[in-house]
Amino acid sequence: MNNIAKIQKKMQQEGLPALLLTDPLDRLYAGGFETSDGAVLITPEKAWFITDSRYIEAAREKVENAEVLLCTADNRDMDIVKKLLADAKIGKCGAQDESLSYSEWQRTAAKLGVEMVPAQDVTISLREVKERYEVDSIVAAQRIAEKALDYVLGFIQPGLIEKDVSAELEYRMTKGGAEGLAFETICVAGANSSRPHGVPGGYKLQKGDFITMDFGCKVSGYCSDMTRTVALGQPSDEMKKVYDVVLRAQLAGCEAARPGVIGRDMDRAARDVIDGAGYGEFFGHSLGHSVGLYIHEGPNASPKGDRPLPAGTVVTCEPGVYLPGKFGVRIEDMIYITEKGSENLTKAEKKLIIL
Repeated sequence: MNNIAKIQKKMQQEGLPALLLTDPLDRLYAGGFETSDGAVLITPEKAWFITDSRYIEAAREKVENAEVLLCTADNRDMDIVKKLLADAKIGKCGAQDESLSYSEWQRTAAKLGVEMVPAQDVTISLREVKERYEVDSIVAAQRIAEKALDYVLGFIQPGLIEKDVSAELEYRMTKGGAEGLAFETICVAGANSSRPHGVPGGYKLQKGDFITMDFGCKVSGYCSDMTRTVALGQPSDEMKKVYDVVLRAQLAGCEAARPGVIGRDMDRAARDVIDGAGYGEFFGHSLGHSVGLYIHEGPNASPKGDRPLPAGTVVTCEPGVYLPGKFGVRIEDMIYITEKGSENLTKAEKKLIIL
């Protein structure tokens, strides 16, 4: 995984003489190697991957298309960047305006002594369209998550608390080969399931509960994301009705996913089903977001999403209905937009599972 040449091409198109990457995941995107500190400097002709003694040996083995340089306490990463820019007589450098705080931006600009210009969109726009190897990493993470879910469905029983289930999901993903969590696991049950981003707590599971689990993990830096709602014991007629509405909405959203679809149109395909069933006021969030190195990327399938989804985008489809004080239902898959249509990357069962 190395995208330096792709970044250089984008820089040439935008007339950018240099680009400084300090965001950890953009550094991974560029150089194909993850570090907790350091920088990547790219010009249209050359690139430098700067890291410290903790990573230098591995970086020199793994980073391609860039010169790997060692920074130290006496010659820090920005000292090296400053010298490289001065040696190349570069007076303007793009930097990551969305990742850097205002104070960090000011300090960096003062240190480098060059004009810094906002340029985070260079990597953001490139990351929207995934190469097949990126999709393969997302799929690998998804399969790990699905295997963890399969185990947990046999683990869940009355008397366990929400934290027991979320901890087991995380353990099983790690044991299954995940290199980390994609985000904080959500596991909420009973009335708590009406909270879309509820935090797992001490609520004890009991017969008649819906249990909503939203979770994912990482492989090679890439995230998976899925949500499943299951019933512990026989659900009520109302619970079954709402689940059916959400499932039909989710299938409609998945069906609408195709290259060039406007984000709000994909959202509307699912939202119309929920609105038509009379639950529109209980679906308050967007239908989906793109997934990649970050769990939330663009473009989005939202009511305000006015951009087309290009081929190569991986976007979630996750409608929900949340009845305050009663229960909630959400079903989430990841959809890969292809040149000819779309591919559902999620294989876990979506029909209502009754434990």
